[in-house]
Amino acid sequence: MIAFAPKCRACGLDFGMFNVGDGPAAFLTLILGTIIVGLAVWLQLAFDPPLWVQMVVWIPVALALTIAALRIAKAALLGAEYRNAAREGRISDREA
Repeated sequence: MIAFAPKCRACGLDFGMFNVGDGPAAFLTLILGTIIVGLAVWLQLAFDPPLWVQMVVWIPVALALTIAALRIAKAALLGAEYRNAAREGRISDREA
């Protein structure tokens, strides 16, 4: 699991108040999975390599891209939460 540091080294902002969860992982899996499957189909149709070649190429690529992009996606979601002052939804007596 990729986790944030407890606070920002530069400004001291506490990251504990943000909840980015696993949302970015689901989106990355779908987006990168679509791209990788498309490239694997293209490789198969263009060069007809054996199955083991496809596995040796695409499994490490999928893992590397997902792990690299996960840091960026989680940081972008944290930045969006900070910029929009997003907080957990609560229903108060005045709103009901």
